[in-house]
Amino acid sequence: MEPTLELTILMPCLNEAETLAACIGRAREFLARTGIEGEVLVADNGSTDGSRQVALDSGARVVEATRRGYGAALASGIAAAKGRYVIMGDADLSYDFGRLDAFVEALRGGAVLVMGNRFKGGIAPGAMPWLNRHVGNPLLTTIGRLFFKSPIGDFHCGLRGFERDAIRNLNLRTTGMEFASEMVVKATLAGLPVAEVPTTLSPDGRTRRPHLRPFRDGWRHLRFLLLFSPRWLFLYPGIALLTSGLALGAALLGGPLRIGPAVLDIHAFLVAAMAIIVGVQSIAFALIGRRFATRYGFIPPSDSYHRVLEALSLERILLFAVVLILIGLVTLGWGVSEWARRGFGMLNPGSTMRAMIIAMTTLVVGIQLMMSGFMSSMINIPLYEQRVTDGPPPDDHIERRRHGDQQ
Repeated sequence: MEPTLELTILMPCLNEAETLAACIGRAREFLARTGIEGEVLVADNGSTDGSRQVALDSGARVVEATRRGYGAALASGIAAAKGRYVIMGDADLSYDFGRLDAFVEALRGGAVLVMGNRFKGGIAPGAMPWLNRHVGNPLLTTIGRLFFKSPIGDFHCGLRGFERDAIRNLNLRTTGMEFASEMVVKATLAGLPVAEVPTTLSPDGRTRRPHLRPFRDGWRHLRFLLLFSPRWLFLYPGIALLTSGLALGAALLGGPLRIGPAVLDIHAFLVAAMAIIVGVQSIAFALIGRRFATRYGFIPPSDSYHRVLEALSLERILLFAVVLILIGLVTLGWGVSEWARRGFGMLNPGSTMRAMIIAMTTLVVGIQLMMSGFMSSMINIPLYEQRVTDGPPPDDHIERRRHGDQQ
């Protein structure tokens, strides 16, 4: 559906009969004051309090969002919007739909996504719980800015504007409150022009409890940010564990290490081995997770990541894994020979335990790498393997070959 209007003001709705009419009225007043050719669209998410009729009576267009969830309602509204630009906001009187001038100006100026910033525009007393204002929002915004290098200072502002077709092309998938984070993250990763304008937040006008659940929805936002960034979830922790494990293991390889009054010995060597094993597995998860996420469109392709994958071919991974396994088997064989030399009796931990830890570590890491290499290649099969049906039909190919042999 091609845009036929300049602007759609979109409001997701689930039982907002108390405040919906006032929000629609302010939005329509804005359109009338500015002369913008636009519409007010309500994406109803299964309201049972008469919200749908309130919206129709107030002059809005209503679309049914059959799948439940904040993100699902917005996705249905965006798909049905007739405007080139969409400005979305909650229908609870917390945002002023009569003051959208800065959003429209930024969109007309070339921004594809325009976020409101409540911390710059002003948060009225009682409009945001203390925990959300001073812990939840700042923490999640900081994580989003760190993980994805986003310029946005208020990741979860519900009042935002965007170019409809560009956001639809991002293939947003989440259905809950984390939809807000997904939009910012994917727009940033896609390199779309992003802007931010101050906006205000007022106490909502509802008498019922808000739909937002701080801990549940905060966790859903954090979970999305982590799952969408395999680097921070797996790669960086894995590198830290592997590096520290190798350093500690190297320091203890020759014997105990005294640091002031403390003596590090075989138990610390075991900890180093654990760090190496977990670190290697975490790095493998990062590569597999990124390949999976790129393959199925969750994360945009990356040239640098693609070059790494090309260098880490299955054959190279298997070769390195076999080398590690052979080292482990040789070391294990030495340990068994030492045991046999002592008549299969008690062994001296000081002389044999380090070798056995090295043997077990290299064996486990080698097997891990082998399995991870195959798993990564399995995920990538649909991208590179040629289908049999891409060529001529098998029977026709055989018949033509036979006919050529007879001639």
